[in-house]
Amino acid sequence: MTASENDDMARGYDQVVLSRRSIRGYKPDAVPRKLIEEIIGLAMRSPSSMNVQPWNFYVITGEPLNRIRAGNTERMVAGVPQSREFRTGQAFEGKHRDRQVGVAKQLFAAMGIERDDKLARTDWVLRGFRQFDAPVCVIITYDRVLDGSDDTPFDCGAVATALVNAAWSRGLGTVINSQGIMQSPVVREHAGIADDQVIMKSIALGWPDDDFPANAVVSERKSVDEAAVFIGFDD
Repeated sequence: MTASENDDMARGYDQVVLSRRSIRGYKPDAVPRKLIEEIIGLAMRSPSSMNVQPWNFYVITGEPLNRIRAGNTERMVAGVPQSREFRTGQAFEGKHRDRQVGVAKQLFAAMGIERDDKLARTDWVLRGFRQFDAPVCVIITYDRVLDGSDDTPFDCGAVATALVNAAWSRGLGTVINSQGIMQSPVVREHAGIADDQVIMKSIALGWPDDDFPANAVVSERKSVDEAAVFIGFDD
């Protein structure tokens, strides 16, 4: 590969990574299965610890997805405790809480949702349980025999990142979403998820609705200086 070809490849990759954003409003248009297969195939080139490849994908659309949306929403509104199958840890505090609140403020401002508008805020939360009304939901699971390994969720995170970038490069939007799997019995029933799988994450996927205000939001990132420590460099 020539230096010019390397430069072109780098620019193309940079454009995908820098332009990608989470999409929370979708057109109803169907996404071809062949295109999704292509995206998943690319995502699975992600590295995994010792090439274990713990991930599996349940790709849901149509009536099964509608049943999951309805079941998630009904149970959450009824006050059924959430039953996500991965550990969420303690509630965020300090700078982590600040970032969580910061992106929420960006989204509410874009959508014109006022602080005291409880109805609009509740509706926004329910959108998450409905996978943001995307035409496709990808559930990432991992093999239950690997449960307890910290490498396994790390590897699933890598494949999820590759998937959303591959989708974006083809004009599709995504948002990695935990609310869509908060009622795991509903998801298991209607997606037919095998007992030997642990539900890790869901990814809403579809064609972005450019008229949906929240889709223009670009979440803030901390700087390299804040995130990285360089050791042994001369400069």
